[in-house]
Amino acid sequence: MNRSSLAQKGILSLFAVVLFGIFSCKQNPKKEVVDDQVAEGVMVEETKSDIKLSLAQWSMHKMILEEGVDPYTFAEKAKGWGFEGLEYVSGLYYKELQAANFSEEAMKNWVEKSKAESEKHGMKNLLIMVDGQGDLAATDEKERKAAVENHYKWVDAAAALGCHSIRVNLNGTQDPEPWVPASVDGLTQLATYAKDKNINIIVENHGGPSSNAALLVEVMKKVGMDNCGTLPDFGNFCIKREAGDYYESKCLEEYDRYKGVEELMPYAKAVSAKSYSFDAEGNETRVDYEKIMDIVEEAGYSGFVGVEYEGSELSEEEGILATKKLLEKVLNLPE
Repeated sequence: MNRSSLAQKGILSLFAVVLFGIFSCKQNPKKEVVDDQVAEGVMVEETKSDIKLSLAQWSMHKMILEEGVDPYTFAEKAKGWGFEGLEYVSGLYYKELQAANFSEEAMKNWVEKSKAESEKHGMKNLLIMVDGQGDLAATDEKERKAAVENHYKWVDAAAALGCHSIRVNLNGTQDPEPWVPASVDGLTQLATYAKDKNINIIVENHGGPSSNAALLVEVMKKVGMDNCGTLPDFGNFCIKREAGDYYESKCLEEYDRYKGVEELMPYAKAVSAKSYSFDAEGNETRVDYEKIMDIVEEAGYSGFVGVEYEGSELSEEEGILATKKLLEKVLNLPE
């Protein structure tokens, strides 16, 4: 081989190396930076997520309903525990609102007081979990329409409060065959009302057929509206109970929670990190948080994740903080 050929071969080899380096950098630039930093002896702690943490007010329901804590201290307490966002529960204010028959004045007062508290403590209002306002999946058309209209005031309240969504339930029939079309109709009516107010209608897997993720996905596809979505909850996947109820009696059959969350995430506009109990290392004993949060992130979700402690072994405050700490560890968030 002459010098000219050798030089040409050397140039081609160098060119190939450069191209490979450029391609590798484009494929995984973050990894290359991390590798360089490790080689230089720099301690690297790569942030895993942009997810922020909110508090579901249901985590405080015993404080409010049994211990007499003022529900309007929600923003103050959530701020003190280190959260950024608020997820209200309508039922925790029903003693006040029902006494006034949910009048326009009473609803306005609720919004003004809640908004003032959230602004005072620098908290972001995210959503209202609405319960007890009628069955959106009722098979009777008039009953279903009445339930839809009962939810209007909460759509209006969410808009005035600066929330992005209200969470609703798809209760009514538990027979899947009529449940799907009834749910589609109820959600379509409500989402149509909410659309012009820039409010999402989101459904939680929350008992009955709604805890069957495949069925709920079928409903989402048939509604087909941008402002109608899901709120995947890590814990509510019981699809059959002993007494045929939604929430109370012994669970006889559960939908796979990891499969369910994966199926619901493409439609998710919020996520509920349900927790019950913890082991000595601070891990949730019923839910593999590493596994389930990987599913959430792999779906491309980057919004708020709401802490919803529902256990009895710890106090509500202890459970809230334990759940928050676990999420911070799993997501590599600053404490």
